[in-house]
Parts: sequence; structure tokens; C-alpha cells
Amino acid sequence: MSKVVEKFLNYVKFDTRSDEESTTVPSTSKQLVLAEELVKELKEMGLKDVSLDSNGYIMATLPGNIDKSVPVIGFIAHMDTSPEMPGHGIKTKIVENYDGNDIVLNEEQKLILRVEESPEIKEYIGNTIITTDGTTLLGADDKAGIAEIMAAMEYLTQHPEIKHGDIRVGFTPDEEVGRGADHFDVEKFNADFAYTMDGGAIGELEYENFNAASAKIVISGRNVHPGYAKNKMINSMLIAKEVMSMMPENETPGTTEGYEGFYHLVSMNGGVEETQLSYIIRDFDAEKFESRKTFVQDVVNKVNEKYGSGTVAVEIKEQYRNMKEKVEPVKYIVDIAFEAMESVGVKPLVRPIRGGTDGARLSFMGLPTPNIFTGGHNFHGRFEYIPVQSMEKAVEVILKIAELSSKMEK
Repeated sequence: MSKVVEKFLNYVKFDTRSDEESTTVPSTSKQLVLAEELVKELKEMGLKDVSLDSNGYIMATLPGNIDKSVPVIGFIAHMDTSPEMPGHGIKTKIVENYDGNDIVLNEEQKLILRVEESPEIKEYIGNTIITTDGTTLLGADDKAGIAEIMAAMEYLTQHPEIKHGDIRVGFTPDEEVGRGADHFDVEKFNADFAYTMDGGAIGELEYENFNAASAKIVISGRNVHPGYAKNKMINSMLIAKEVMSMMPENETPGTTEGYEGFYHLVSMNGGVEETQLSYIIRDFDAEKFESRKTFVQDVVNKVNEKYGSGTVAVEIKEQYRNMKEKVEPVKYIVDIAFEAMESVGVKPLVRPIRGGTDGARLSFMGLPTPNIFTGGHNFHGRFEYIPVQSMEKAVEVILKIAELSSKMEK
């Protein structure tokens, strides 16, 4: 068993789901249990300046082994997993020499990873595939990223013949609930540029992501006994139905791809008296993004014109911006990753992220941070899987980036 697999299988044992409703930092204390394990490992493998702060952020340094002054590079991953699926008691299943057919995850519950639903899995025929028993997520997002960084750092400590400058390692909490960079100390991290190991399929290299905002819409109604409700009752759920009907039906996650933006109804909750709708708004183009936010406000205004001022309220909060604006001026950092992939036999797939990473926020905080694949698929769900060979290639890419960066002038 390779080191990266060994580490990954250990890390997924830790339940590190974050919690969007929590007001603590990190949002769940169980993330700190994995954090303490990682700190212990980093110290044991000989990294310097290993720290775990009160907010749950880990930083460490692998000192360079060359005389000249070269850029300090960083590698970053997040410790938390999505709260959308159970993450406790993960039972991994290892499928060696995958044959291209459906994978039965759980016979008792008839949970099957079907090729028809995940056709890209056929690209990994002959590979070793790691899944779960289908009752939990796997947690490759982003424990695969952590395992890959840790395996690469360990390899570099054992192979001083590979020349490199100072390398900074950072592990963050709460990325899955949009807070991963909230308390990241860029000045303390002290890197010239970095990479998040938080992408999907092998070869993914991303430096464009959605502009993102949340929109929380609250509809107020009036509850009256239904037997005496004529001209008195205002059913907030029916007004919510009107609000939803005014959203473009062909601009949802299920109807868009590539650079197309969307409005996504994440949750709805309510009764006659009050209904809450939670949307996320996404677009790559900054002007279109602003138009989308304006559109949501206009919908609210129109409904208020019909039912009375204050019937519907909306709070729109910006979450992150497209990192392209900050990375493109220093695009050589993308070129280094591109060259590294080609050097180790991986075909680079430069594509936009239809989502966000810590790197998007960090880029606007002064640390340009493109995103690199981990190898995983079907994140956040019971059919999540990751090919072992993709993880091993990710480790090779990290090592090659370290080597290539050592040939640059600071």
C-alpha cells in the first residue's frame, strides 16, 4: 500500500463534518481531533514552525535545501467534509483492478455505483478504486488533498536529492461551509504563491471560479383559522411559490454547464405564517453576477408591490469572487503546474471551477492560489470514489512543482 493511500485511509476515519448553523470557529470541534493528528505527523516527519491556532488552522514549513533565493510556495487543503452526508463510521471498500462494471457498495441496502450514472469511471479500468459502503460519503474532498500533501512532504524529507525552496503547508477548517479562509493568516503563511489540492478528476487545473453570493428570502404571511380566513389569511408558502416561479427555470445547476451561471434553491422551510427560501447565486462574469443579484432584488420588489411593502425581505451576501482577476497577472504559477503535470504524464485539463475553493478567497487576500486535482469523483455523496493511481499522480505533481519552483528567481 502506497503512503498516500495509507494516510488517506487513516484520515477518513475522522468525522470532520462542518456545520453551517454553528457560530464557533471551527464550526465543529471534531475537526480539531484530525488537526491534532496532522500536527503530530508534521512534527514527526521533521517539518518546522508547526502550529495549530485557536481557530483550527495548521501551518508548517519544509525548509529549502538550496542556497539561492527562490519563491516560497504553499500547498493547502481543508480538513472538514460536507455536512450534506453522514461522515461517521466510514467503511471503505477497495476495488482492485477495476473491470469497468457497476460496483456493488452495499448488497443489503442495494446501493450500487452504476456506470450509467458515473460513466467517467470507465476511464479507470485497471485502476484500484476506493469507495465506501454507500451509507456515508468518502471524504476525498478534501482528505485526499491532505494525504497527497502529507505524502509529498514526507517523500521530500526522505529524498534530499530533490532540490526545493521553502515549502509552506496549510490545512484549514470549514471550507465546506464557506468559511475556510475567514481566519487564514496570509502574512504568517508567508508564501509567494500557493496551490489548493482540492480539485476533482486527474488533470484538473483551475484558476477561474464562480463569483458567488447567497440570498436568504423571508416571506411573511398572516395565519387565521381556515374556517374564517376569507380576505384575511395570507399564506406565505403560496407567495413563496410565486417567488420561485419568477426565477428562470433554465438557469439552475441541473440545466447549466461550463461558464453558464445559475440560481440554485438550496432549501425551503416554512408554514402559513412565514416561509424561508435559501438561494445561492453563481456566475463567472462579474457584470452578469451583479445583474443576477439585482434580478433577485427586483423579484422581491415586484412581489412586495403586489402584496404590500415588507411582505418579502431578502438578504444578499457576497461569498467569494472569481480568482482569475488575481491569478492571471501572475499566470506563470499556473504554467508551472501545467508543466509539472505534463512532466509526470498527466494531461492537464484547464477548466473553470463550477464552485469555489479556499484559493478564491486567498487570491483576493494577497496569496494567488490556483487549484489542482485530488483525483476524486462524486463528492459530497454516497457514491463518492477515488482511484488510487490518481492520488499517486497528485503526489508526483506536488513534487515536480517543488522541483520546478527551485529553478526560478525569487
